[in-house]
Amino acid sequence: MALQAAGITAAEEAVYRFLVTAESVPAEVVAERCALGADEVAAALTALVAKAMISPSDERPPRYRAHPPDVALLPQLNRRANALEQARSATADLLETYRATARRRDAGLLIEVITGAEALRQRLRQIQDGARDEMLWFCKAQYVAMPSGSNRAEYEALERGVRYRVLYERAFFDDEGAVANVAEGVRSGEIARAVTHLPLRMAVADRSMAIFPLVPGGPNGSPQEPTTALVRDSSLLDALIALFERYWEDAVPLHVDASGAVTGTDAVGTEEPLSTTDRRLLSLLVAGVADKAITTQMGLSRRTVQRRIQQLMELAGAATRTQLGWQAARRGWL
Repeated sequence: MALQAAGITAAEEAVYRFLVTAESVPAEVVAERCALGADEVAAALTALVAKAMISPSDERPPRYRAHPPDVALLPQLNRRANALEQARSATADLLETYRATARRRDAGLLIEVITGAEALRQRLRQIQDGARDEMLWFCKAQYVAMPSGSNRAEYEALERGVRYRVLYERAFFDDEGAVANVAEGVRSGEIARAVTHLPLRMAVADRSMAIFPLVPGGPNGSPQEPTTALVRDSSLLDALIALFERYWEDAVPLHVDASGAVTGTDAVGTEEPLSTTDRRLLSLLVAGVADKAITTQMGLSRRTVQRRIQQLMELAGAATRTQLGWQAARRGWL
């Protein structure tokens, strides 16, 4: 019954397998060689002709020959595979509709409470294994469930093409092994930024679920037994994603230099990230002064001006000069 997945019955498979080895034979020979009754063979031959797997001759009684398996079977298998994929997609849509409807009826389905470090580790592994597009992370200092460098699920997800955007707070880099862990993540494709402080620990998978602590330190104040919540599609999830994006905008991009060191952390939390020269340069840039005029007014070479502007863009996490001006205004650099 190896061909059952292609919609072939046991009798049809037996007949087709025999005809593949025979040049052209009548129905009685098929019945004799396959040890099947005349009616069963007639039904199998008729079905195989209809499925374009065999063809009869014009003589009477007809003789039957098999079509090559790649011609006879592969198109059917491809059609069935496409149909299965469409059915799988439709089932996934129905499942999501069912879950959304169920959550509206039962608010308890929106939030799942997770108690204990081991349960939290398992959940974090599961949501990363199931991620298809993007993971968002808030990483605070002093781990609760996953020591620095132990999240191997991230690297597996990165290899699958999942995008990781990770925000680290400044104190995180004081943890043992943290800098090496961040460097490995960035080299593997992680997009990392840093801020002075984060309000909570958090992971968001595909913008469809988030996991974050409910009670700091766990139910009994023990850091070994954290109490966390997994939140699915809801206004609360939307708020958590918006919180991430708000912190992401103001964060400093992190990079790994040729020596493997993480650069950018020194700019996090500094009260005066810009020099007097940089502030003057920004003011002229935002005022719309051309690079050539800036070089004249500031007594700098054109290359130096362009290099300083590029450094300011990297510090602000801006992709364009327009974004640099907007970030400078938001951060009070002007």
